[in-house]
Amino acid sequence: MNVFSISDLHLSGKSDKPMDVFGAGWENHFEKIKSDWFKRVSEEDIVLICGDISWGTTLDEGLFDLQSLKGLPGKKVFIRGNHDFWWNGITKLRRAAPDDTFFFLQNDCVKFGDIIICGSRGWTCPGSSDYTAEDEKLYLREAERFKLCFKEVQKIREDNDRLIVMIHYPPFSQKLPNTLFTELFKEQSADKVVFGHVHGETYFPYRTVKDGIEYVLTSCDKVAFTLQKIL
Repeated sequence: MNVFSISDLHLSGKSDKPMDVFGAGWENHFEKIKSDWFKRVSEEDIVLICGDISWGTTLDEGLFDLQSLKGLPGKKVFIRGNHDFWWNGITKLRRAAPDDTFFFLQNDCVKFGDIIICGSRGWTCPGSSDYTAEDEKLYLREAERFKLCFKEVQKIREDNDRLIVMIHYPPFSQKLPNTLFTELFKEQSADKVVFGHVHGETYFPYRTVKDGIEYVLTSCDKVAFTLQKIL
């Protein structure tokens, strides 16, 4: 069982927001992702999608875009991104999932074999150039959400289980490498952390190791619209 990740699909089946306005590389970007997906992922594998899934603003619009992922091999695990306004009500969303290969995380976790996956959206971290007092409130709130996630992890975690954490925003800034998020991930002995949100020419390391944990950036445009192997 392999684990892959990709983020920021920004699908727009029912929204007039074509991604190619952000550069030629975005042309037919989802076709590129699907081509790589079919080549590398089996039904036994897991694909982690770290938010900003759809430009939709209603659940129906978001579900329309999720249908685009139906039929792609593997189990698909999602967290919410800052643009996922359609994600409204986790119970309703889970009931409306296209099929049983779709898993949506919110203050909880899921386990496949010896792999536990948990996640939350996160937020802009202290040290970011545009960090405000309002960001501080949301940053603290998201740290609390991760504590809820880890309470659920502790209920099912067994010896030798591996823990992967999903977060949409980078869990640290270039100016402040240690945050509430990284401290929590360290306390929980996470094995891997995957994230997205970063686009364009903004610099951020693709893979870095902190406190023995590998952090992997998986925003689709930053990784040439290919899935990143996590495990």
